[in-house]
Amino acid sequence: MALNLAGDVVALTAALVDIESVSGSEQALADLVENGLRELPLEVVRDGNCVLARTSLGRGRRVLLAGHLDTVPIADNVPSRLEGGRLHGCGSSDMKSGDAVLLHLAATLREPTYDVTYLLYDNEEVEAEKNGLNRLVGTHREWFDADLAILMEPTNGQVEAGCQGTLRVAASVPGRRAHSARSWLGENAIHAAAPLLTQLVRYDPREVDIDGCVYREGLNAVAIEGGVAGNVIPDACTVRINFRFAPDRSVEQAFAHVQEALAPYECVLVDAAPGALPGLSAPAAAAFVAAVGVEPLAKYGWTDVARFAALGIPAINFGPGDPNLAHTREESVDVRLITSCTDMLRRYLTG
Repeated sequence: MALNLAGDVVALTAALVDIESVSGSEQALADLVENGLRELPLEVVRDGNCVLARTSLGRGRRVLLAGHLDTVPIADNVPSRLEGGRLHGCGSSDMKSGDAVLLHLAATLREPTYDVTYLLYDNEEVEAEKNGLNRLVGTHREWFDADLAILMEPTNGQVEAGCQGTLRVAASVPGRRAHSARSWLGENAIHAAAPLLTQLVRYDPREVDIDGCVYREGLNAVAIEGGVAGNVIPDACTVRINFRFAPDRSVEQAFAHVQEALAPYECVLVDAAPGALPGLSAPAAAAFVAAVGVEPLAKYGWTDVARFAALGIPAINFGPGDPNLAHTREESVDVRLITSCTDMLRRYLTG
């Protein structure tokens, strides 16, 4: 089997969907992608199940297109099917339609204004330590050098700039254990968490405008743990809380804000990832926005653009998939967006 990278981009999307590539099982797809790219006048490197390719045309500026090859577990939605102008199937939205656009451009771009790097990586849908993009920063850092990185995440053909940061904390509420038949002798830690939950309900999330993109923060309880047995008053309760914060805050600033918002409760930082500023003032990013003619929006949620931002590379999210259908049994993509996103990127890259 071979992938027809230069053919119809919708058919290429269907072919990618039909090759199962659940996180950790990307080898078959990576092999086909590598073989297809090696047929082109590109420098190609393979690193595990990551495939990197780039032009060396001597242009003064470089744009990087990136997409992950893996999907979440299949939910009886492979092979793909075309119905009512939508291509259905696991990964169709997140993000094999974006990968198809990237690969089709690699095969069909003629005399681009920019040098172009194509980066396809594994294990995006699982824990961060397995993320292929994260690994490549250590093994092939020079491949990341670019004036702009475009991550082909599903955005419904919108330009979503930067991304929110995220952190999780655990807030502990103490109590005193007692027999439930003599509850007045104890202090119920779960009941004592009620004021904390009230603070969260009353929390007024901040909105901040950065480069014309409005980010809206959110502080929410996402889990509560406590209880010993059905006849015991609990002496400990833990509320797990997620804070999605605008990219003008560092992780340290975001954690300090959570501690202040939840005082006097003790909060322990569980994990965190910084956000990414929109970077729309960078010349290559401004040229992209002008070329595609789409008003940029803030990215709600965390994406791998943050990894590029940490390297000082302006990065945006732009892809044909529907983020609201990602990871669902009903995952699908509007085929018109696959072709229009291809056309918009071609217009930008050829200047």
